[in-house]
Amino acid sequence: MKQVTAAVIEKDGLVLIAKRKKGKKLGEKWEFPGGKLEPGETPRECLKRELEEELEIDADVGDFLCSVVYENPDFSFELLAFRVPSFRGTPVLREHEEFRWVRREDAAAYDLADSDRAAIERLGWNAGGRIENGPPRGSGPF
Repeated sequence: MKQVTAAVIEKDGLVLIAKRKKGKKLGEKWEFPGGKLEPGETPRECLKRELEEELEIDADVGDFLCSVVYENPDFSFELLAFRVPSFRGTPVLREHEEFRWVRREDAAAYDLADSDRAAIERLGWNAGGRIENGPPRGSGPF
């Protein structure tokens, strides 16, 4: 199964979500930035590379938060979410048309990609949970 990474980028108690460009796959859906693992890459290396490519930032990839398996008739993958507690640079829109800093509990109100919505549910954000509580037990060591 293919694996993709997602960055939960934090700043001043908020998290960054980005809106995919219209006309692209999942266009106009909100997501956590990230992307597909390339052969020989670790998930952390992948996420660092993807954030450099997509947002032109140098990210400090932190703790593994959760994984969710997303399946539909056209494709399936495992999404691996990591905390990004800090970064250098100013985010630039290369792969997205917009980004916003939002409170964790407000992220679920956006039109998220299904896999990102599943990650939010897994983290318990839309149930008043807080990311500081850490990932669910048994969610895997990356």
